[in-house]
Amino acid sequence: MLYQIKQYIKFILKSTNQHGVHSPFVFNLVTQCFYDKKRYDAYKSIRNYRKYLLNSNTKIEVTDLGAGSQVMKQQTRTVSSMAKNAGTTFKRAKLLYRLANYLECENILELGTSLGMATQSMSLANPKANITTIEGCPNISEFTKGAFKKQSLENIDLITGDFDEIIESLAPKTFDLIFFDGNHQKEATLQYFESLMETAHNNSVFIFDDIYWSQSMTEAWETIKEHPKVTVTIDTFFWGFVFFRKEQTKEHFTIRA
Repeated sequence: MLYQIKQYIKFILKSTNQHGVHSPFVFNLVTQCFYDKKRYDAYKSIRNYRKYLLNSNTKIEVTDLGAGSQVMKQQTRTVSSMAKNAGTTFKRAKLLYRLANYLECENILELGTSLGMATQSMSLANPKANITTIEGCPNISEFTKGAFKKQSLENIDLITGDFDEIIESLAPKTFDLIFFDGNHQKEATLQYFESLMETAHNNSVFIFDDIYWSQSMTEAWETIKEHPKVTVTIDTFFWGFVFFRKEQTKEHFTIRA
C-alpha cells in the first residue's frame, strides 16, 4: 500500500489532461472518450449489476491459481466482498464501456473474468462483438456464467481454465481490445503480453490493470512501454493503455482519467 501511495503522488505531479496532449489521436481519445460526460442508457445496467453483486451473500469456494496450474490456496468468500474489494469500480466500468464503444471493438479478449463487471460493460458497448473471457476459478466461472445468462448477454464466451493453456489453444485471430486483469505478477504479465502480440493489429489496444500494484508490476509496465512494436502508451495510474499505431511517433502519456 505504501508503494502505491508513493507512486500515486508521483502520478499526480506528472499527469496532465487534454491540454498537455499534442497527438490528435490521443487528444480525441481523451476528450471524446475518457472525458465523455454523456449519460448512456447502458450505465443503468452496469450500476444495477454492480448493485446486485454488492448485495449478494452467495458464498464461493475460490481457487487462486499461481504459476502454471498449481492451486495456491482455497477459501470461501461472499460475492459481495469480492465485488467490493476486487471488482471493477463503477467509474472504470463506464470508461471501459465508452472505450469499447468509441473504438468500435468487435473482437475482444479478457484475461480474468472474475464476477464479470468489466465483461458486462464491454458486452453492452457492442452487443454484436465477439468477447472471449477467461477465468481460472471454476466456481467463480459458474457463478458468472449464470449472471450473464440472466442478463441475456449472448455475445460472451466464458472459458474456464489456465491462461497459458487457453491462450495457446485460441484459434489464430486478431483482437481489437485485450484486457489483462487476471495476474498481477511481472513474469506472467510479460509472458501473456508477448504471447498475444501476434494477435494485435494497427488499431488494437491492450489494457493492463493495476500497473502500480507492486514494484514488479510497474517494472513489467515499463518493459512493455519500450517494446519496439508499441508506439503510444497512456498511463492513467489504475490502467495502462497500449497502442500499436505505426503512423504514430512513439510517445508516452500520463493522463488523469
